[in-house]
Amino acid sequence: MNKTLLALTVSLLLAAQGCSEATTVSSAPETTAESSAAVMPQSASEQYLAMVDNFFNDQLKLEPIYATFVGVNDYNDQFGGALTEEYLKARHDLNSHYFSQAKTIDVDKLPASLKLSYDMFIYDRNMELIGETYPEYFLPINQFYSTVFTMVQLGSGESAQPFKTVEDYQNWLGRLRGFINWTKLAQQRMDEGIASKVVLPRVLVERIIPQLDAQLVTDAQSSFFYSPINLLPESFTAEQKAQLTKEYSQLIDSELLPALTQLRDYVKNVYLPSSRASDGWWGLPNGKDWYQHLANSHTTTTLSVDEIHQIGLSEVARILSEMDKVREQVGFKGDLTAFFASLSSEPQYFFTDRQDLIDGYMAIKDHINQVLSQYFNVMPKADYIVKPVESFREKSAAGASYESPAVDGSRPGVFYINTYNLKAQPKWGMTTLSLHEAAPGHHFQIAIKQELTDVPQFQRFQGYTAFEEGWALYAEYLGIEMGVFNDPYQYFGKLSDEMLRAMRLVVDTGLHAKGWSREQAIQYMKDNSPMAESDIVAEVERYMAIPGQALSYKVGQLTILRLRADAEKALGDKFDLKGFHDQLLTSGSLPMAVMENKIADWIKAELAK
Repeated sequence: MNKTLLALTVSLLLAAQGCSEATTVSSAPETTAESSAAVMPQSASEQYLAMVDNFFNDQLKLEPIYATFVGVNDYNDQFGGALTEEYLKARHDLNSHYFSQAKTIDVDKLPASLKLSYDMFIYDRNMELIGETYPEYFLPINQFYSTVFTMVQLGSGESAQPFKTVEDYQNWLGRLRGFINWTKLAQQRMDEGIASKVVLPRVLVERIIPQLDAQLVTDAQSSFFYSPINLLPESFTAEQKAQLTKEYSQLIDSELLPALTQLRDYVKNVYLPSSRASDGWWGLPNGKDWYQHLANSHTTTTLSVDEIHQIGLSEVARILSEMDKVREQVGFKGDLTAFFASLSSEPQYFFTDRQDLIDGYMAIKDHINQVLSQYFNVMPKADYIVKPVESFREKSAAGASYESPAVDGSRPGVFYINTYNLKAQPKWGMTTLSLHEAAPGHHFQIAIKQELTDVPQFQRFQGYTAFEEGWALYAEYLGIEMGVFNDPYQYFGKLSDEMLRAMRLVVDTGLHAKGWSREQAIQYMKDNSPMAESDIVAEVERYMAIPGQALSYKVGQLTILRLRADAEKALGDKFDLKGFHDQLLTSGSLPMAVMENKIADWIKAELAK
């Protein structure tokens, strides 16, 4: 699983792994692989299912925080080894061994559903092995995906890390010790990056420093990492509570806060002066080739960077034309630029109270829920809640995001809204944002995937950004048919969000392959959308930090729309929209080519009825 694929799902947390269990994880793949080979069943289906089950278990050993997020609590005291040489070797051995083993299976003897799964598995192992050739480990932290953020969220008691038993509390102390070790190894890897000229742009380093500053409190009780002590269960004895309080206070005061202070000082005094002036990946050694790989990995296509750039330019022009039609429809007296300015500044388009914004999204949730059954046979069992982004990360977080529900159903999904700058959250953008992040967007796709029972485990929990974000953008399009865009201003919000995804194709490729500066990218987005400047800056800096990820949305959506059009044309009166959605949602997240094959097979089966 590519560590940068899943910003908004369980799999993004793979980027947050640490270093305390290197010896254990390095031996796990070889041991399990040897034992599984000795008892390999005979049928192709049994061989495949046993192999991917072994792979998934080995992956969890290698990535303990990932295991926690998928509901496996066997490794909750471990942090992982993502920055060690032992870990890198273990990851390579894991992928190369299972890639070779998969090639021994007679694919022609697999049923259609497992052929689909097999194609996904082979794709993953191949892309992982290619990705190993680039030194991502020299860039262990950025302002958008941060191990520090992940650990604070886990320690809040409101995320995947359990805090129900004394053992749970001891496990978290063990994981914190691994995190402390990670802060030291991160500095070593960044030193290597400095020597190799693989470093972050200066502006991104400047963003990291205040994020680290926010963790440097004067005493343990004021630390975010002290939060579990404030949640001690009533069932604990007074002695247990006193002992845990003492252990947490000592670890935070004597080890964690000094380690975070040292990391902050390193970033400020050593790394910042060594950061680079270039804003895109082209400024790194072999950067253009690396970026082309990232573009292909995130979009799960073979499109060239130039092709993606041109698609973006074409989509921007089309959407601008649609926006101008809305301007005429509402009778605005002025050109499109003036319309943008009006929508971005006039008070009636914004809330003045943070809670009113959250309440507004709850009302939209209720409205959308009333019509979902008309378009879907399969809907998630898990619900979702609307919640503001936490204060410690709201200044640099995206405008909204989604966190998947607990696999065991104990925690709902979370639709996060950034309430830091209410001027970046216009009322006219709320419907489309809810469709995208919650239902039927990310919440449907990710929650249903986790709830599948007839697919291999790896298929339930991995993710491809092009599919997941493409689906979410398709969900915005579906809102037109669902009748939730009857208000032209809300429809403009849909166009505005679609414009953002189209601009990403232009800006991301411009930054990383065509030598664009940060300022040039910001200006392009200001010229073509009504987005708040603070939102634009955060978006551009996000693209700078995780190149290629933002390409996935539009490429994925366009692929889904093309496949739907192909199905409608081929099936005519036999086309069933609910059935088409079933095909997209009931196999997990798919690479684009694999999804195309599945829809083609479905069309053939429907025609044969």
